[in-house]
Amino acid sequence: MKALIVDDEARVRKAVHLLVDWDAHGINEILEAGSGNEAMELIRKSRPELVIMDMMMASGHGMELMEWISEFADTIKFIVVSGHNDFEFVRNTVRHGGIDYILKPIEAEAINAAVHKAVTEWREEERDRIDIQRQNIQLNEFKPVYGEKLLSSLIDDQSAAEASVRRLRNEGAIPMEAEAVQLSLLQLDASDALLFKRFGNNSELMHFAIINVCNEFLAKDRSGIAFKYWGAPWEIIILTWERFCNIQELIFRINEGLFHTFQRRMHFGIGLAGQLPHSLPAQYAEAKMALARRNVLRSDAYVHSLEAESDDSAERHGQYTFSSVREEWKMAVLSGSDGQISEASQKWVSELARTEGITPEQLQQWTTAVMQFRVQLLRETLGDAAGNAETALEQSDRLNQPPHPGSYAFTLFAWRDWSYSLMSELARVINERQAKDKRTINDIVKYVEQNYMDDDLSLLDIASAFFVSREYISRKFKQEFGINFSDYLATYRIDKAKQLMQNPHLKISQIAEMVGFRDVKYFSKVFKKQEGVSPKMYRSKLESL
Repeated sequence: MKALIVDDEARVRKAVHLLVDWDAHGINEILEAGSGNEAMELIRKSRPELVIMDMMMASGHGMELMEWISEFADTIKFIVVSGHNDFEFVRNTVRHGGIDYILKPIEAEAINAAVHKAVTEWREEERDRIDIQRQNIQLNEFKPVYGEKLLSSLIDDQSAAEASVRRLRNEGAIPMEAEAVQLSLLQLDASDALLFKRFGNNSELMHFAIINVCNEFLAKDRSGIAFKYWGAPWEIIILTWERFCNIQELIFRINEGLFHTFQRRMHFGIGLAGQLPHSLPAQYAEAKMALARRNVLRSDAYVHSLEAESDDSAERHGQYTFSSVREEWKMAVLSGSDGQISEASQKWVSELARTEGITPEQLQQWTTAVMQFRVQLLRETLGDAAGNAETALEQSDRLNQPPHPGSYAFTLFAWRDWSYSLMSELARVINERQAKDKRTINDIVKYVEQNYMDDDLSLLDIASAFFVSREYISRKFKQEFGINFSDYLATYRIDKAKQLMQNPHLKISQIAEMVGFRDVKYFSKVFKKQEGVSPKMYRSKLESL
């Protein structure tokens, strides 16, 4: 829970802060405001459950603040702490639902008792609010006034559209005289954990509450209907019947209602009005595209049409794509340098910030391109081992999810932090895998050095001994030494043979067998290929020195 202390004297705010046992009351965040006006802004922004306030303040009288809370934030509980023993002040505190009126100097026992009472009442009322909403949902399930499934089918199943409209008219969901229709799409922010938590993480309850607010405005003049769209989990559709309905003004009023109720304004995409019902699929596609192309850098625009958004998006599209930074990201990851990775992620968001606008559509394209880049780089660097590395990274993705492209709370810093974490984790996995590969190759080389004299030594034997594929060994030897495994083994054996030739008592056939060649003729062929002379001539040269 959150509490807000409002007093124009800092010493009084500090005293309240020290006297209240916040932990005992389950309050874990304490905010402060120096005036009534500042308090209103903080309440809009932070939505505290409890306000402890003074009456007489230089900017924003306590009476005005009480009236404002009563009208616009009536779920808040408030306590007045005042130096004025004024009956009128006390009477107004009670009239506006205040919990207590405490005189200064403040006593710890009195203010803690008042806070306990306020917190208890708020929790009881919150439980009642949730219970009522749940009951309404259950009633709505048994009384499908709006027929969500039927309404959704107007978009998803055009073959039955005419029959669906007739049934909806008979049930009163669509007026008999309605011929024209305009579709607006409300797209909820799937990443808004705080709003979701407010409804006990119950998405049905959240949808029901938001739809109810929308329908309160639409029902006044039967101008339309709002319903949960069955085709997508986070979408609510509004259908309006009046061809000349001022949709911008209507959505503005609905949004103000949503803000008043949930302290959230939401984004709406609108399609071009058309005939009921066959224009609805096209209208839905237009509204969805308009939302995908909205400029997330604009925090003051909530109604989006495809015509307006497409003009801006067309100008921005393609100006800054992932290919612009792909090579830089690759070098940063392969370097394994935290500094280079940090610089690459910061440069990316800095370039994005300089663009005229950013859309959810572009952010989704970026996310897809980044994940493709990761897969490609793993395959380039790790080859056959890329699959295991991809699995390991998928597990880490659960802790480092990309920001939601359509999030209302867009921030470039979140995208920077995600890209930094993704590149850091990618660099770690590649480095660890390459280090492991290096150790494996070194172990294989040692194994060759210890067993080169075995004429049965083969690539298959080594692959089995180290639980890797023959292709893996061949590729790694090519990368490490510039030659394939068989050439490496032959070269190593011939080098050992040259050392043994310095002993005049050993025959060529003995030397061949000692270094792993069963056939002395084949040994001579390989020796001559590498040294340019036969073993016999090589030994003659040694003896002449």
